[in-house]
Amino acid sequence: MPVKQLEVCAFNIQSSIIAQRVGANRVELCDNPLEGGTTPSYGTIKQVREQISIDLYPILRPRSGNYFYSQEEYRIIKDDIQMCRDLGCNGISVGTQQRSGKIDKEWLKRIVEWAGPMGVTCNRAFDGTPDLFQALEDLIECGCERVLTSGGAAGAPEGAQVLRELTIQANNRIIIMPGAGIKSNNLKKLIDHCHATQYHASARAIVPNPLHYINSSITDYGNLYVSSETELSAMLNILHQVH
Repeated sequence: MPVKQLEVCAFNIQSSIIAQRVGANRVELCDNPLEGGTTPSYGTIKQVREQISIDLYPILRPRSGNYFYSQEEYRIIKDDIQMCRDLGCNGISVGTQQRSGKIDKEWLKRIVEWAGPMGVTCNRAFDGTPDLFQALEDLIECGCERVLTSGGAAGAPEGAQVLRELTIQANNRIIIMPGAGIKSNNLKKLIDHCHATQYHASARAIVPNPLHYINSSITDYGNLYVSSETELSAMLNILHQVH
């Protein structure tokens, strides 16, 4: 059995460096954690690529909300794909939907073509489709190498049975990568049930504001979320011990 892999959802360069340091296999680089992740900036992707040697897959999502995009937004995605290729990324994370919620195969096939030779992971747009098992066949037809999914549930632990069924259906034609709500205290049970080979987690924690003066009247500071090195290390230990 191959060693199971961990992809870290990193919302900044700090988390990306931690991911490499603990031995993760891949970084999905995002911005805006509270919006489910949007496209990171050129400067962020460039600096992360220069700092880490493990696989780097930026999410290409021009806005939050649904994955039903306009032609203008698809042109943005196309330009961002070129940016990722120019910066030496290994792949991208992306999603497409029709108004019906189904995967937009026409656009996704274009994206896979635009991305070549980079790999394409379908993100959790997949979980928003009305029939996950049909959507899986759609992704395979479009040429995606991987799908990030919680099994259509709020988190992967709750969707474990569907994840198991998806893994069986995939039959090595595409990688099923469970993600959302995965922690070191539930990972072993999830592995035992769904038998996937790759897993996705952010292990994010809020970093205290280091400023000595904070104006409490200002409400748009937000938070800095950085992956916990301890938690990621615990997950990797579990993944390396399970066969």
